[in-house]
Amino acid sequence: MIHTHSLGRAARYYPGRTALVSERKRSTFRELHDRVESIAAALSKHGFRTGDRLAILLPNEPEYIEIIYACAWLGVIAVPLNTRLAGVEMDHILADARPRGLIRHSSLPVPTVRPSLELVLDRDPLTIPSGSCPDSVYDPDAILALVYTSGTTGRPKGVVMTHANVLANVHFLNYWMPYEEGGVYLHAAPMFHIVDFPLLFAAPAFGTCQVTIPKFGAQSFCETVQRERVSHTVLVPTMINLLIQYPELKKYNLTSLKRLAYGGSPMAPELIHRTRDILPNLKLVQGYGLSETGFLTGLLDQEHKDRPRSCGRPCPGIDVRAVDQAGKEVAAGQRGELVARGANVMRGYWNNPDETKLAFRDGLFRTGDVGYQDEAGYFYILDRLKDMIVTGGENVYGGEVEAVIYELPAVREAAVFGIPDPQWGELVMACVVLVPGKTLSADELISHCRRSLANYKVPRRVEFSDLELPKSGSGKILKRILRDRFWTHQQQATA
Repeated sequence: MIHTHSLGRAARYYPGRTALVSERKRSTFRELHDRVESIAAALSKHGFRTGDRLAILLPNEPEYIEIIYACAWLGVIAVPLNTRLAGVEMDHILADARPRGLIRHSSLPVPTVRPSLELVLDRDPLTIPSGSCPDSVYDPDAILALVYTSGTTGRPKGVVMTHANVLANVHFLNYWMPYEEGGVYLHAAPMFHIVDFPLLFAAPAFGTCQVTIPKFGAQSFCETVQRERVSHTVLVPTMINLLIQYPELKKYNLTSLKRLAYGGSPMAPELIHRTRDILPNLKLVQGYGLSETGFLTGLLDQEHKDRPRSCGRPCPGIDVRAVDQAGKEVAAGQRGELVARGANVMRGYWNNPDETKLAFRDGLFRTGDVGYQDEAGYFYILDRLKDMIVTGGENVYGGEVEAVIYELPAVREAAVFGIPDPQWGELVMACVVLVPGKTLSADELISHCRRSLANYKVPRRVEFSDLELPKSGSGKILKRILRDRFWTHQQQATA
């Protein structure tokens, strides 16, 4: 069981070493182990048994980690909730997972669907003397968590992740981003998301201290890295973009930061170059994967120079392929849907056999991503199948266009998507947020794109926004919401 392999091992070998840090508290591995045992005892007293679900609606705080470990101890299935979801979306998840209880923080919105047991973290005690705690459960095939998808293309689905799935992800993470005893990992990305969730278990397995910040911000990130001498972290590209544009960045000593992994979405080559220029001693690692899989491929720091657009090579033991519509593997350089299989791939979707069946073909998980593999075995992601733009019979991948737009120094954020057109089927549209104080016209942006892209890929419509683009809890730009906004504006204009 995860508890046995990570926290139990750490408490045995590094009992006095700092395990968990926030602005409010510091705990050693022995103290963390004892607190987790007492939380598990409290949950047991509340009637939680193996297979029950516990929904968790909390910011990135030490208690989040403690509760997840306590669930693992009892064999209780954790249901991490995205703190940025709308009430309707959260209600859908709770109705689907049907948890026995909910632990939430009073600062976050209260869902309409309420389990029979509800504990408010900052008001209700969670611990009791540990003497009455049951023995930890050992079953690698038991469900550890229901990690709900971000809902970027539809309603969130509950990804069934077993203890064995997460342990596989721990090994893959360590392959691409090697841990070291005495290292310090910062939870800057949301812990409810698959980009960060496996790190909850990887860190103690290697005696690494975990540091939490409730919410990512460039200033809080820099202050925490400097104060705690953070050595490892994982961010999504939108966070990295905000970080390197932070005007006060050079005031901070960030030299302790050795490795920065990024994932959740592709990162434009120009953003990679800027990051390496501003933080030259930092080693970048890209990890590609999904909620349903965790990490599938990785791109090492030294590989970024020659292949900045690649998401890397498959993890050892993972089979990744690009296939055509019939499921047949395509030749190197040809585009197809990426499919995968391995020890970290989910068991299926919770309460959703139809979607589970659609997600697999011939034992391979269908990622829904369009990409290709080069002759050397490196993979490249072009776009989500559902986000692909078809204009005049030609396929346009928004990520390719966005990478060109990000070359412009005035661009802070960009999203490219298709809008309906009676003649061409769809037209390419770009929604752009500028760096404060910078100027850029639509004509200048279009002219820049024409120099690098085929004519049919060039945006036909450009809109600038003064507000940041809508994002999921993991930091992905929600193109679905942007398309919906465009439709609303169009209907109002023609009414």
